[in-house]
Amino acid sequence: MMTWHRQALGLLLLTLIGCAATPGKVSQTESVNTIDAPKGFAVDGYDPVAYFTDQRPVLGSDAYTLHWQGARWKFSSAEHRTQFVANPGHYAPQYGGYCAFAVANGTTAHGSPQQWAIVNDRLYLNNNALAKALWDRDRPGHIRAADVNWPAIQKKDRPSDAPPSAP
Repeated sequence: MMTWHRQALGLLLLTLIGCAATPGKVSQTESVNTIDAPKGFAVDGYDPVAYFTDQRPVLGSDAYTLHWQGARWKFSSAEHRTQFVANPGHYAPQYGGYCAFAVANGTTAHGSPQQWAIVNDRLYLNNNALAKALWDRDRPGHIRAADVNWPAIQKKDRPSDAPPSAP
């Protein structure tokens, strides 16, 4: 016999799964920054290039920073900063670093640097282990939905595509 807690958790999971991958159905009512940087740095100060080169999250250094798309970014080395400057669109997380599962469902949530995946040479962050597990169940479908939803989510700032610059 299931306990009340298990039934509630099961219902919650079914609801979340039922809401999964809803392209064109944006429920985000407040505008958000183009880049998720609530702690003052994009990716919470982690080096976005390291996900590709080291296959793990690596904290950036105050010695290697730059400004791009309205946010400050940290890197673990001058080499990583140079790689980012050469191709920021490749290394920056998708959807401004917000949770890929949330964006697929028409809203935003903070993206955790610890809940990440590289899919087709693109970096995706998720808010927590549950969101990532749900996102992992249909990565292609969630990516398609988020690709439709992200442009429809209102942004506070619309930074130019100017190249990254020193702070």
